[in-house]
Amino acid sequence: MATVIPLDEEALCRTCDPDQFTFETTAELDELQEVIGQDRAVDAIHFGIGIQQPGYNLFAIGPNGTGKHTSVQRSLEMKATGEPVPPDWCYVNNFNQPHIPHALRLPAGQGTMLKQDMNHLIEELFAVVPGAFETEEYHLQKRAIEAEFQEKQESALEDLRKDAESSNIALIRTPSGLAFAPLKDKEVIKPDEFMELPQERREEIESQIENLQSRLQKIIRQVPQWVREGRSRVKELNEEVATFSVTPLFKELREKYSELPAVLEYLSAVQQDVIEHNDMFLDSEGETAPPEAGGRRLVSAKPSKETFANRYKVNVIVDQSQSEGAPIVYEQNPTYPNLLGRTEHVAQMGALLTDFTLIKPGALHLANGGYLIVDARKLLLQPYSYEGLKRALRGGEIRIESPGQAYGLVSTVSLEPQPIPLKVKVVLLGERFIYYLMYENDPDFSELFKVMADFEDQMDRSDDSNLAYAQLIGTLARKENLRHFDRSAVARVIERSGRMVSDTEKLSTHMQSVADLMREADYWAGEMNDDIVKGEHVLKAIESQIRRANRIEERMREAILRDTIFIDTTGERVGQINGLSVLMLGNYAFGRPSRITARVRMGKGEVIDIERQVELGGPLHSKGVLILASYLGSSYASDRPLSLSASLVFEQSYGGVDGDSASSAELYALLSALSEIPIKQSLAVTGSVNQHGQVQAIGGVNEKIEGFFEICQERGLTGDQGVLIPKANVKNLMLRQDVIDAVSDKMFNIYPIETIEQGIEVLTGIPAGEMDEEGSYPEDSINHRVIARLEEMAETQREFSNPPEEENEEEENSRKEDDSES
Repeated sequence: MATVIPLDEEALCRTCDPDQFTFETTAELDELQEVIGQDRAVDAIHFGIGIQQPGYNLFAIGPNGTGKHTSVQRSLEMKATGEPVPPDWCYVNNFNQPHIPHALRLPAGQGTMLKQDMNHLIEELFAVVPGAFETEEYHLQKRAIEAEFQEKQESALEDLRKDAESSNIALIRTPSGLAFAPLKDKEVIKPDEFMELPQERREEIESQIENLQSRLQKIIRQVPQWVREGRSRVKELNEEVATFSVTPLFKELREKYSELPAVLEYLSAVQQDVIEHNDMFLDSEGETAPPEAGGRRLVSAKPSKETFANRYKVNVIVDQSQSEGAPIVYEQNPTYPNLLGRTEHVAQMGALLTDFTLIKPGALHLANGGYLIVDARKLLLQPYSYEGLKRALRGGEIRIESPGQAYGLVSTVSLEPQPIPLKVKVVLLGERFIYYLMYENDPDFSELFKVMADFEDQMDRSDDSNLAYAQLIGTLARKENLRHFDRSAVARVIERSGRMVSDTEKLSTHMQSVADLMREADYWAGEMNDDIVKGEHVLKAIESQIRRANRIEERMREAILRDTIFIDTTGERVGQINGLSVLMLGNYAFGRPSRITARVRMGKGEVIDIERQVELGGPLHSKGVLILASYLGSSYASDRPLSLSASLVFEQSYGGVDGDSASSAELYALLSALSEIPIKQSLAVTGSVNQHGQVQAIGGVNEKIEGFFEICQERGLTGDQGVLIPKANVKNLMLRQDVIDAVSDKMFNIYPIETIEQGIEVLTGIPAGEMDEEGSYPEDSINHRVIARLEEMAETQREFSNPPEEENEEEENSRKEDDSES
């Protein structure tokens, strides 16, 4: 078996040579026009915003900070600039059904114009209409109507009075109304005198008075009808006068909006309502009616001019007068009202009142005819918002109603504005798990959001991508008003980008992290009074980022160095090994060594995972233990029983353990315990193992190496210390410079391991051993000792299971004696 050679310093990090760039600073570079590393997502965005079929809305997925919003916004701006400006939308009064306001669609910019024209019209009406009712001609006609009514009433009473006098009966007025009384010599007969008249005469007079009284009642009953006729005549006169006065005003507006039938229909309705409510434009605070019989007049209160004028105003909810191209709206707070609009209320005398002027638009109104961008997580967090958005998209219209109305939870009378037709392209932004959760759990989702733009979190690294990264740095510097970066600073940013993704062949596309690093490097350049950001400033920014986040790491390292947590970095131990794990706290990850121990004894082939037994081990860790148990059985007990019981544990582990990256270390500890060959404590191990004994790649390899290196460095590097990593992880190495320097000085070693046999040889210094043609291993090999130990356990177990024949005969005789006695 070939000896594993430690990696040299060139394999530990892929540096970026500043001399590959021809520029001195990023100020010399052109601004980056495209989004780097996101070709797949950009193509999907172009397709999604280009196709006009129903349901082809867009969902941009990927980690936060990868530039989803920026990419979508830029693509939409390029597309929207060449598209037509959508129309204005207004709500106006529905005079027949005020609770159902009409929606008016007008060409862009004419909504505000109509609103101004209607405000001017209202001012003109309050000036023109009262003037028309103050003319002498109007007053003459009105007095003529009132005189005609009065004359008709007086004429009927006069005829009745004359008929009464011809019968010597007088019609007199009393405090309680009109009454009849008998006359004698044109004087009213007193009651005493009336009683002295002959019976026949009294009865005759009473009969005449009764007839006259009947005629008077008939006249009185006709008075209300005459009043209505008089009012009707006055109303007709008022409408004629109002029509004559307002017609020229409306004629001008009709000519101005002659090409908009909906506006012409609305103006006709307004004119008719003005004519019907002409009295509301008069200066008097009440409406005067013709007097009733007895001289009484009716007065009715009316609302103020300001309140009444609202019925003729125009509520412009979408104004595109300043727009160029299709609108692009990003709704940061996608509540139900913010998306679909709302109707506001005003408090008046303890009641909440509303009308069409209090209708407010939502983001869908503002984006209608264009594009709406919404964060998916924020949308799902708001009650009813997602359902409201789906209902609008499926129905193709925006219906303004409260959630209570939409779901039948309230039955109070409120406005029901006329729905507005909807044509919009919706773009949702979110992480991948949100997209797949919605796809799996909402049957409507796949019908409404058919286009997915998947943003990468890393991109290929090459000379071209390095130059594109330099352009990106220059573009961000201009956009953020930062100092420009020189070549060394660009190289350090690129190296840090590779470290972010832990890959020598990739760069990070997490633009938020890159921008943050640039801002902090710019700050340190300012602190050092430099006009250009240099490589040292970038390194200072990285150091500062780590310093702010590594308190817990330092406390854990201190506990190891003070021997509170046991980690050996020298010597040899049987069944004991240093495993490596990664802890993630927020956006900061660091490596931590852990002591793993294994004990073996005679048993039935069980490998007990103590972490799992006490429910501290996760499913992936348990899977790794089962795999190593399978490897152990197939490698050493394929034709014989595995007569051992083994236990594995992470010592001084007081939290959960998950992942299978320690499975190779656990297997090494088991092999050491079985062979009774000690493992070098100067080495630490990471890597998972499969059933064939191959060591597989793991995550966080840089942090794990650096975590163990720092312990060794604090205690003093000896040249024997190092880390065993899977060979498949060599391409992920982007280590710190101090680790590289230690490797270069032969003071620290990193071993690329392919198989368990290679790893156990490095850890013990003894070959694992290869099986010969007879199926045996060399006597001085690890495998030979393991098999010998297993055979010894199996033989011991057989001895306990099958005692000697003498003992069996004695037990049988004893049993027979006991049976005979009983």
